[in-house]
Amino acid sequence: MAMEMMNPDGAKKDDLLGRVLVPKDLVSYQDGAVVSRTLISKGVGTVTVFSFDQGQGLSEHTAPYDAMVEILDGEADITISGRTQRVKAGEMLIMPANQPHSLDGVKAFKMMLIMIRA
Repeated sequence: MAMEMMNPDGAKKDDLLGRVLVPKDLVSYQDGAVVSRTLISKGVGTVTVFSFDQGQGLSEHTAPYDAMVEILDGEADITISGRTQRVKAGEMLIMPANQPHSLDGVKAFKMMLIMIRA
């Protein structure tokens, strides 16, 4: 998984603060890859944007806290405890703590993941 730590214009991550941003523009698609960019990382949680090329995803895993996924572009199949739901741009899904979940790209998609550790 590639990590982008700079803005497309070369600005440092901290330069995002206090600016109007378009989340789906903060990470680019890359052929055959998943790209992530952490926007906020604090003890209580994280906000990360991802891009997934078509056919890419995250294998089944669990997390000890709730996480919210908002699809910013494209669409993905998100499976939680064996139940799959198609989530499209403009839609979100809250994944409950300690439930196995996975994501599969129906086509290339971008998402914002917000994890709260409290």
